Amino acid sequence: MAERPRIGITGNARRWAPAWWCARLAVRLAGGTAERISVRHPPSGRPLSGLIIGGGNDISPEHYDGDLLAKVKTDPERDDLEMDWIRRALKDGTPLLGICRGAQLINVVLGGTLHQDIRTMRKHTRNRPGLLPTKQVQLIPDARLAALCGTSRLRVNSLHHQAVRDPGKGIRIVGRDLDQLVQAFESDEGRPVMGVQWHPEYLFYLPSQRAIFRWLIERVG
Repeated sequence: MAERPRIGITGNARRWAPAWWCARLAVRLAGGTAERISVRHPPSGRPLSGLIIGGGNDISPEHYDGDLLAKVKTDPERDDLEMDWIRRALKDGTPLLGICRGAQLINVVLGGTLHQDIRTMRKHTRNRPGLLPTKQVQLIPDARLAALCGTSRLRVNSLHHQAVRDPGKGIRIVGRDLDQLVQAFESDEGRPVMGVQWHPEYLFYLPSQRAIFRWLIERVG
């Protein structure tokens, strides 16, 4: 029996980490095996076939020319760890999926910028955090993500107050919400890179969201 592709999943280092357990299940359902990576969970050293950069605290503003005096909850040690993994994945061509903070961090590594706080920008979408798929997202019809999900209109969850502002090098914006804030991107250079602003790991019961994890597994060379 062939060994399942091994997918690294970065995230916070807390013992109770629902995002890790849900992402692990989503990867399992997609045909892979998950390995947890954090500042307290060193990698096993076994080769990884793909990488998921998970959600969490704000990215330190010095990485994207943000307001250094703003009150934000950051995790500098995690920033450094995940930025190193992203650079390694981009260099090696490892399939890469960014979730929420992870999508933002991929964009920052590629030279993009962020909206540091989107709450005052909300006009058509409530900014109340929630795990249920209540927020509307419009995808570009010819995007790879739209083909994966089988639709250009999605209902997703929302747990963020920051978002991609200016896309980094090689990034194509393919999804926005009703306030025109970035909700999804993919590589415009043919690389196996994708980022979503919502949390598909909490929506693994929806076929459109499981498809995102299948995409990562199927990109494994």
